[in-house]
Amino acid sequence: MVAVRALYLAIDGGNSKTDVVLGTSTGEILGYVRGGTSSPHNIGLDGAVAVLSHLVRSAYTQAGMAFGTPVDVVAAYLAGADLPVEVTALHGAIAAEGWARRTIVDNDCFALLRSGTSLPDAVTVVCGAGTNCVGRAADGRTARFVALGPISGDWGGGHDLADQSLHLAARGEDGRGQPTALSAAIAAHFGRPTVEAVSIALHFGDIPRDELSALSHLLFEVAATGDEVASALVTRQAQEVLAQHRVAATRLDLLDTPHTLVLGGSVLRAQHPQLHRQIVAGAQRLAPQVQVTVPDAAPIAGAALLALDALDSSAAEAVVRAELATMTPQALGSALPRRAA
Repeated sequence: MVAVRALYLAIDGGNSKTDVVLGTSTGEILGYVRGGTSSPHNIGLDGAVAVLSHLVRSAYTQAGMAFGTPVDVVAAYLAGADLPVEVTALHGAIAAEGWARRTIVDNDCFALLRSGTSLPDAVTVVCGAGTNCVGRAADGRTARFVALGPISGDWGGGHDLADQSLHLAARGEDGRGQPTALSAAIAAHFGRPTVEAVSIALHFGDIPRDELSALSHLLFEVAATGDEVASALVTRQAQEVLAQHRVAATRLDLLDTPHTLVLGGSVLRAQHPQLHRQIVAGAQRLAPQVQVTVPDAAPIAGAALLALDALDSSAAEAVVRAELATMTPQALGSALPRRAA
C-alpha cells in the first residue's frame, strides 16, 4: 500500500493543448495548468519535453510546493506516442527529467478511455481533428492502430469531413457529382457566389486554409435536412468508427462480452444525432453487450485516474472526478520555454 498523500503528476498532451495535474493519492488536486501542444510529431521530442517541463514546474508553483518535491508517479499520455519506438523514446526522455520515482508513458487515447469508464474491458474511438482507436482488456492486453494518417489507412475526423464536404460540393455544383445542398451552403458560408469561387479564393490564399475546419459542422447541419450526399458522408464516418471498434474488440475477444465503447474527440463528443444514432445502433448489432458512452470528464481526468490506479488509490476516483469537474486550468500560453543550460 502507498503512503497517505502520495503525490502524482498526470499529463494529457494533445495536438492543440497540454494539461498537467499535480495531485495526491487521497484525491486532492494541488495544481492544474494548461499549455500548448506537446506532441513530438508537431514540435519534436526535445520540444515536447520542454513544454512538459515548463508545465510541471508551473504546477508545482501553483501548488505552493518546491519543484523537485518527491513525486511517486508521473503518468503521461501524449499524442504522438503511437508506435512502440515513439513510446520508448518519450518514456526515456521524461524519466530522465527525474520528476517521479516511476514513469508511465502511453498514447493520449488511453487517458480518454479511462475518463469514460472504470471497467477493465473497453475500447475508445477518438474522432476530433483526426481519428484513432485503442482498447484494453482485463487481462492487460491492449489493441491499437498505427494511426499515422492516410499512409496507415486512417480516414475521418473534422479535417477529412471538411475536405470531403468541399470536394462533394464542388463536384455537385459543376456536374461531375450528385447535386447537393452542400454547394450552396458552403458558398454562403464563405460569402462567395459559388463553390468554384471558394476554391479559387482558397487557391490564392484569400480564404485561409484553416477556415475549412468549420465545414465539418456545416456538414451535419446539411445532413440533418435530409440531403443525400451529406447524409452519405455522415454514414461513412459512422462506418469508420464502427470498423475501428470492431477490429479492436475482435483483437481483444470482447465482441461477445460486456465492454464499454467510449466515444471522444470533438466530432463524437457533439453527439450529432444522425451520426450518434448510427454508431450506437451499429455497435449494439455487432456487440450486443456493449455500453456506449460519451464522457463528460476531460481526458486529463483519465490521466489522473490512471496515475491513481498505479498508486493503488482508485478509491479516490470520485473525489478526483468531482474536483476536476469544477476546476479551470491556469492557461500558460503555447510559447515554448527555453531549456535551462
